[in-house]
Amino acid sequence: MMKGEDSEEVEIDLEDASGSDEYDNEGEPETLWRAPPALEEEENIHTSTLVEISDTKPLINVRDPRGINDCLKVSFEDVIAEPVSVRSGDRVWIWSNALFEVSRVWAYRIFTVLLAIPVSIFAGLLFAILSCLHIWMVGPCSQCIQIGTRWLQRMWNIVLDIIVRPTLTSAGRCCGGFSIHLAKE
Repeated sequence: MMKGEDSEEVEIDLEDASGSDEYDNEGEPETLWRAPPALEEEENIHTSTLVEISDTKPLINVRDPRGINDCLKVSFEDVIAEPVSVRSGDRVWIWSNALFEVSRVWAYRIFTVLLAIPVSIFAGLLFAILSCLHIWMVGPCSQCIQIGTRWLQRMWNIVLDIIVRPTLTSAGRCCGGFSIHLAKE
């Protein structure tokens, strides 16, 4: 362990405390071995691993950084909407909203558990095969074709420069003299 300029000494008391000070907070024992965090560390205090891995606190904050699936941000009001003239009871609306959200979340989680790993394996294999084919077959074949048909590319450029470009340029100049004026009658 390296000692830096801002290192602190922490006293660790491992003896049994027989006093009543041990159970101040409703039966929870006081941890004598934990040092109080420094002021800089108080902002970066991490909770236990069990708290970090939970359904309410995501491990990865941004799972769609490019916004690919923005069209799937669906709320209850986007699916079910009652007009002002016809309304169900408030309790029905609240319960249907709650059931919609719960069923949407749990159905997604169940389908994810069932499909995410097989689909990701299939997609990985597919992209690996396509990458291999592109790198080792499509790329070299297209380079061979470009090398073999270099004369054809040059001839096509000459045809475009000699025949097509002057023809289209003169047609553009001829039609450029026309003007159209629209008038309401």
